[in-house]
Amino acid sequence: MSTPEVYSIAKTPVTCHAFNADRSQVAVSLNDNNVQIYAKQGKEWILSETLSEHDKLITSIDWAPNSNRIVTASQDRNAYVWSLSPDPLTGNLVWKPTLVLLRINRAATFVRWSPNEDKFAVASGARAIAICSFDPENNWWVARQLKKPIRSTVLSVDWHPNNVLLAAGSADMKARVFSAYIKDVDKRPSPTIWGEKLPFNTICGEYSSPAGGWVHAVGFSPSGDVLAFASHDSSISIVYPGGPMVYNIRISSLPYVTLTWTSEDALVAAGHDCQPVVFSGSEQGWGLIGTLDDITASSASKTHGARTGTVGRLNSAAFNTFRNADTRGHTGGGDTASDTELLTVHQNTITSVRPYAYGGEGVVSRVSTTGVDGKLVIWDVNAVSALTGKMGGLRV
Repeated sequence: MSTPEVYSIAKTPVTCHAFNADRSQVAVSLNDNNVQIYAKQGKEWILSETLSEHDKLITSIDWAPNSNRIVTASQDRNAYVWSLSPDPLTGNLVWKPTLVLLRINRAATFVRWSPNEDKFAVASGARAIAICSFDPENNWWVARQLKKPIRSTVLSVDWHPNNVLLAAGSADMKARVFSAYIKDVDKRPSPTIWGEKLPFNTICGEYSSPAGGWVHAVGFSPSGDVLAFASHDSSISIVYPGGPMVYNIRISSLPYVTLTWTSEDALVAAGHDCQPVVFSGSEQGWGLIGTLDDITASSASKTHGARTGTVGRLNSAAFNTFRNADTRGHTGGGDTASDTELLTVHQNTITSVRPYAYGGEGVVSRVSTTGVDGKLVIWDVNAVSALTGKMGGLRV
């Protein structure tokens, strides 16, 4: 079993994170209005730069691997594109922001570069998604907005590999696939399983959360032919539009708020349960395979009274103490610090999971997570531990 790499970045929550192309630097938001850039030095991450331009909490960051530009979105209703350029006084390379004209009147909640890095999408609380492209004449980024039929805050977006289609999950309990085709920017897209004629704001698909929960996270598979979304009703949904066929996987733990595909038939999801969980399947069916967090090993070292395979939030020394008192009549004091410690690597909600390294044929081999506990963890996707108990063998 490969041991995950665990780094304590801060004592405060890490709202979001994004790595540069060679993974030597990571940009994070520490639940405030600054972007902190950490550089890898040996086995530690050292703060190298702080980007200050936003007035309120930064909600999302994305780092373009090829152009080396950072885009940030914030509750101050603004987004900035950061580029390295020489300082006129010192000649040193410094990060400089470029204005983005979002034209939204609510907080920006999520941002992602398109695959070609010539535009990006900003989700917002204004019931709209801003599709931003660069205007060289005025040297700023301008936005066109996807609005209908969005009825509430957009919580996440993800680009299709063709650079045109965009998936979005929102608080109106819907996951949708839009066309974000911009005539002067994009080439005419080839027909896909989602449709052929794709003018701007075309709705290519709309899917409801099984029990009416907010859609926290959406993601296209590597081919773009399958869509996954995670909802606040503790479910993961896998959409095959050709059928159309939708697999809904209901889980007994707390909701997931982030997900990423690792291959065409597998994805990793994480959230309030404090551990990244692997799902796998095909058009014949999907199921929960296991967790990347080997809680059986951690439970052996932290407590002898833990039940293996219990979901993260309920697998703590404190919970086991109450269970033993109820079922066996055992009572007794204990160390308060250890009683509140979870048997998972992350000690609080995982806020973001992203691809970290790729193996053969573009398959993701490692993923990175950040959480409210201030940790950055890098996991081996192939190191999957079985889940027993309530979550074991869960299939749809």
